[in-house]
Amino acid sequence: MSWRNLKRIQGKVLRQPRYAAYVASKRAAAYYSYYARSGKASYPEALTLFLTHRCNLRCRMCGQWGDSGVTKDKTSQTIPPDMPIVELKKLIDDAAFFKPNITLFGGEPLLHRHAMELIGYIKKRGLHCLMITNGSMLSKRADDLVVKGLDELNVSIDGGRELHDRIRGVPGLFGKIISGLKEVKEAKKRKRVTTPLINLQCTINTYNYNHLEQMLEVAEEAGADSLTFHNLIFVSKDMLDKQQEFDELLNCSSENWKGFNFEPSIDPDVLHEKMQEIMTGPHKFAIDFYPLFSHSELTDYYLNSFALSEKKHKRCISPWMTAYVFPDGELRPCLNYDYSFGNVKTSTLSQLWNSEQAVHFRRTLKENRAFPLCGRCTELYRY
Repeated sequence: MSWRNLKRIQGKVLRQPRYAAYVASKRAAAYYSYYARSGKASYPEALTLFLTHRCNLRCRMCGQWGDSGVTKDKTSQTIPPDMPIVELKKLIDDAAFFKPNITLFGGEPLLHRHAMELIGYIKKRGLHCLMITNGSMLSKRADDLVVKGLDELNVSIDGGRELHDRIRGVPGLFGKIISGLKEVKEAKKRKRVTTPLINLQCTINTYNYNHLEQMLEVAEEAGADSLTFHNLIFVSKDMLDKQQEFDELLNCSSENWKGFNFEPSIDPDVLHEKMQEIMTGPHKFAIDFYPLFSHSELTDYYLNSFALSEKKHKRCISPWMTAYVFPDGELRPCLNYDYSFGNVKTSTLSQLWNSEQAVHFRRTLKENRAFPLCGRCTELYRY
């Protein structure tokens, strides 16, 4: 774990001390498994449920539905349907005993017709629940999100009103999101609760990296508890080509990574200066840049395809920490590889987590420390 993550972790400890203590114990067990258990892992700290492939926006930098996204040209017949609520509840029941943090993701997770029912069920089982959303449907769901007990609401915003709407291609979207967030705050007051925490997520991209300071006013207006700037996920053709060797070794595909094959068009010197300006000022909410790179690392990240992933100290431990379940039921170690540990519709998650397929993947990854595409996956820098 990088020392640069310490400030980020300290902020979480202050905001959610009990949850932070739980995470610390889970990560200690995962590190032990990584170094001592030859491909087997303790039960995951986090379980991400990819509720739906569907989305109601076409954000330009999105690897799914964006300008170069892998999903945008697919028909409704070729996109896997959402997982039924019965299957989702069964999955939660199976996972409840090891108490993972549950993240609801997509697509746009609020498009799943049973999203509110699922949140309520997750909280009924005593689990921490976080949702990542584009915020376009918050006004319709504000009261439900509070009543059902959602712990954290992560909302993606790219900048101020004009900039956000231009990047997302939907006039009036920014105003709709802010209204929804204010309704969430009002619902919290009425119910006399402090959750969900409101976390704004800003993806750094070619359209907004010169204007990141706008997000400070946005977070203030939204009454956010935290603001995180995420470095852009993108890859090059060279990285995709080099990955083929490992795809063949694992008998899988990196097809979904092709949606991130574009030029970032970001000047790392300008971005670093902007980061310094933002981080040195006083703020009422927590601010993070993730991953938090030094100036030289930022340059490597945006200009040199393999510089970070090939450094000896870089190794991916995420498949020991996190599990991803997709709408078709496949349990995967990563968001963008189609490698599967098995299917939760036919086996339990606890059976699949240390299956033969899972152990083979982890052993292969550990032997290589990281794969060529890992250098542009933010999970590489999380642990």
